[in-house]
Amino acid sequence: MSPQSPFVSSPMTVIPEWIDYNGHMNVAYYIVLFDRCIDELFSNLGIGPEYVKRENASTFTMEGHITYQRELTVDAPVKITLRIVDYDQKRLHIYLEMFHGQEGFLSATWEQMTLHVDMKAKRASVFPNEVLEKIDQMYQAHSNLPPSSHIGRIIGIRKK
Repeated sequence: MSPQSPFVSSPMTVIPEWIDYNGHMNVAYYIVLFDRCIDELFSNLGIGPEYVKRENASTFTMEGHITYQRELTVDAPVKITLRIVDYDQKRLHIYLEMFHGQEGFLSATWEQMTLHVDMKAKRASVFPNEVLEKIDQMYQAHSNLPPSSHIGRIIGIRKK
């Protein structure tokens, strides 16, 4: 990963079962694809499925905010980029962008706050030091990326 590059998912494809009655990918499946990218990141950080079994700890989504920019249709190739916006000992603030894999247009964004959890106690817990080191390395690289106007957005109707 170069200092100017976000984490990039494996290539994905919109499948026919995800198409709704409007002829494009249903809203629920955007989150499915974003979650697959997050799973790849977590495996890269050492907190994937094996970690959950071995350490009896995992991550839970605390909050998320999605924006839909442009529709995706059946068989569309998908690429997702992810950056770590911020973190502390227990939380990870990430931001993802979904792109059409060939045409390159931005289709959707997802901002998420994740909490590290002790699965036995069902309470927040501190990431292990080796995970925090990996998070920090990635965060340092991502801090050089240009800012996005989609990070930190608040939903609401603006009154005139």
